Formats: sequence, structure tokens, C-alpha cells
Amino acid sequence: MLSKRLKAARLRKKLTQQELADRLKTTKGTISNYENGHSTPSNEMLREIALVLEISTDYLLGVTNSESSTSNSLTDDEREMLEFFKNPELNLFFKDMKESPIEQLEELRAIWEIIKKRNANK
Repeated sequence: MLSKRLKAARLRKKLTQQELADRLKTTKGTISNYENGHSTPSNEMLREIALVLEISTDYLLGVTNSESSTSNSLTDDEREMLEFFKNPELNLFFKDMKESPIEQLEELRAIWEIIKKRNANK
């Protein structure tokens, strides 16, 4: 059931397997395996899929026939993460960042704080 519902939800969002994979920071092959029933996403991945596709995990798992997302019960951080996943440019930036050593991430954070302070003073 998960495989069929995942594919249908992806197609309703007009996303290719590659586009969904990019938003989830995974591969097209992984999405294909989920949709063909060859593998099952982890709980964390299932949650991320539901956020990106704006549907409920219960729907994907066949617990309910209602596709409606639980967006009304999302925390502010979860809503922000959902918006982040919808922006492919930011998503690619994050994908590069997650591979970086901690020293580079700390340097980037310090630079970002400088930029925020500069903009706050304008």
C-alpha cells in the first residue's frame, strides 16, 4: 500500500522520482525502490516524505484513507523545515553543507551572524 500511495502522491505533486529524491537528500534509486515495494523507508524518512508531499504518514501507511497532512499540528520548526524542503536552491546548499567538516560549519555560522547583524543595523 505504501508503494502505491507514495507514487500517487508524488505524481499529484508533479514531481519526478529524481526531484523527490533531491528534496529528501537521497537517490532516485531509493525512491524507485520504495515505489516498487523493494524497500521500506525508515520512520525518519517516512516523516520527511510526508512533509515534502504534504500528506500524512497515516495515509502513506494505510491507516487512514484521508490524505490530509497533519500540518495543523506541525510545530513552527516543522513548518519551517517543510518550507525549506520546497526550495530546491536551499536544499542543494544544505546538501553540500552536511558533508562539510565541523570547522567549516562553525566558520559559516560566524559569517552568517555577521551578515544578520549588518542587515539588522540597516
